Amino acid sequence: MEQLLQSQVIDPIQAAIVKLKAWKWRDALQQALNLGTIVLSALMIWKSLMIITGSESPVVVVLSGSMEPTMWRGDILALWMPDDFDVGDIVVFSIKERDIPIIHRVIQTHKDENGEIKILTKGDNNQVDDAYGIYARGQMWLTKDEIMGKAILYVPQAGFLTIW
Repeated sequence: MEQLLQSQVIDPIQAAIVKLKAWKWRDALQQALNLGTIVLSALMIWKSLMIITGSESPVVVVLSGSMEPTMWRGDILALWMPDDFDVGDIVVFSIKERDIPIIHRVIQTHKDENGEIKILTKGDNNQVDDAYGIYARGQMWLTKDEIMGKAILYVPQAGFLTIW
C-alpha cells in the first residue's frame, strides 16, 4: 500500500515541484507580455479602423448566398460610412430583430421631409426587395442608424475559414 501511495501520489507531486523549480519565470512572463501586446495591438487596430471608416464593424464576412453571383459565402468586405447612399451601392445593415448583419444592394433611395435619407435594399439573388421579409414587421425603409456601412473593398474567399 505504501509503495502504491509513493508511486501514484508522492512521486508525481515531487516531479511537478521539480519542474516548477526549473521553470524560468522570466521567460514565462515575457511570453505572457508578448501575447498581451499582440491582443492589445489587434484591438487598437480594430478601434482605429472603426474611427477612420465611421463604421461600427469595418470588416465583415459574407455569410449567405443572397448576393450571389456578385459575392459568395466567405468573401470579406471592408466598409465605409458615407454621408449619402446611391442606387447600386452594396451596404451592410443590421435589423433590431436579427443578430447577424445583412449585406444587400441599394435599389431605391428616398429623403423624408426632415432630409433624412432612407433606403430600400434587395439581395442580388432574391426575388423581392427586403421590405417583404427581411426588415422588421411593417418597416419599408432603412435609416442611416441601421446601416453599418457601404462596401468599398472586396476580398474573395478570404474569410471562409471564419464561417467554416
